[in-house]
Amino acid sequence: MTTPHLRGCRTWTRRGPRATLLIAALLAGLAAAARAAEPVDIIFDTDIGNDVDDVLALGLLHALESRGECRLLAVTITKDSPLAAPFTDAVNEFYGRGSIPIGVVRGGVTPPPGPFLPLAEARDGDRLRYPHDLVDAATATEAVRLLRQTLAGRPDRSVVIVQVGFSTNLARLLDSPADDVSPLKGRDLVAAKVRLLSLMAGAFAPIRGNARFSEYNIVTDLPAARKVAAEWPTPMLWSGYEIGSALPYPAASIEQDYSYVAHHPLAEAYVLYKPPPHNRPTWDLTSVLAVVRPTRGYFGLSEPGRVSIGEDGRTTFEPAADGRDRHLTATPEQAARAVEAFVNLCSEPVCSRQ
Repeated sequence: MTTPHLRGCRTWTRRGPRATLLIAALLAGLAAAARAAEPVDIIFDTDIGNDVDDVLALGLLHALESRGECRLLAVTITKDSPLAAPFTDAVNEFYGRGSIPIGVVRGGVTPPPGPFLPLAEARDGDRLRYPHDLVDAATATEAVRLLRQTLAGRPDRSVVIVQVGFSTNLARLLDSPADDVSPLKGRDLVAAKVRLLSLMAGAFAPIRGNARFSEYNIVTDLPAARKVAAEWPTPMLWSGYEIGSALPYPAASIEQDYSYVAHHPLAEAYVLYKPPPHNRPTWDLTSVLAVVRPTRGYFGLSEPGRVSIGEDGRTTFEPAADGRDRHLTATPEQAARAVEAFVNLCSEPVCSRQ
């Protein structure tokens, strides 16, 4: 399907002594890929519909793909609303990439549609405002199957998974059996194909004076989050609540920068979620930018360690030389630069050539 209303274009291994070397090699590999202008292969796992930062993060991925910096292989959804997949397909089609496969959770934990997912059904006259092909989520592939299909078809240790919602899909992936897609069980398939899991989850600094803050993406499906934190077999890069909170997206951009087209799904979703003026935290965008542009200095990194999740949902980071995990940090100067990148990329006129 074409999008005629668009215009404008700029065209792990086990824990042990080797873990620190593995993390270092991983980050070096991402940096080398960036220098060589090799796109980062990404699966985007999202609870789109619960907050608007997921929508901005999806737009950010498309902008970066238009620049040749990443390749969005698939989107898997942990929000069990019948409009989540159609809305996602509508955004992908808006950017000229309606063929990106979308997988949906079955029996997810947050079925309500939220304030902006109905944009998937918005009409101007007798036409959909945002044309798309996926109109019935029941016809979409189940998320774990799509994850297995996508990973099985990629080279070893080539895929970055960006998880910005609940851990439902990835926990189920770990437990998935061998099947017609791959002879590997889920954990082994992840270990073979994934080089990094970048996730917006948890908190690694006191939040509003609360040192025992339990973050939404963690506590909404706590058993799944605890499973992923305990069993995930590849390096993990955590973006805590404190990072996105320090990088608010300016409402002025929503009001001024998206008018190059009559209707823009990012701006309209932002307004429907909460009418401006409000500067919404960019939690989910951070997990995208950190892995697609690892050499730009937008963020700092903690020392290696291990993240664990308690029964109360609190995330704890324990430094360890052989640690699997690191979490993002950000100085005020880095935060300002990251926000500028978000504004410039998310509002960049889209290409309709894909």
